[in-house]
Amino acid sequence: MAEKSFFEVWNEEAPGVSKAFFDLAGALENEGGLDAKTFQLAYIAIKAANGEVGSVTAHAGFAKKVGATRAEVRGAVLLSLMTNGITGVASCLPAAMEAYDKA
Repeated sequence: MAEKSFFEVWNEEAPGVSKAFFDLAGALENEGGLDAKTFQLAYIAIKAANGEVGSVTAHAGFAKKVGATRAEVRGAVLLSLMTNGITGVASCLPAAMEAYDKA
């Protein structure tokens, strides 16, 4: 049997908190003043700075779906060099490019 994802466990264990989080995320995306592509690229840059490969991987695909180019996704990951050095780029760039190509 496949292991449950974090999101599946979170929704089962704390459905109200999970719903509130995703409602907030949706409100930020819809009412935050950024178009969908810019939102995704900013999110990728922030998550790459934190070395969060899973988030970068998922959002690289989302970014492609809203019109981001491969170069723009790469640029968002590389932007983390300015904030956190090589760590985020080293862990996230290969994953982001692979996810973009597969999306």
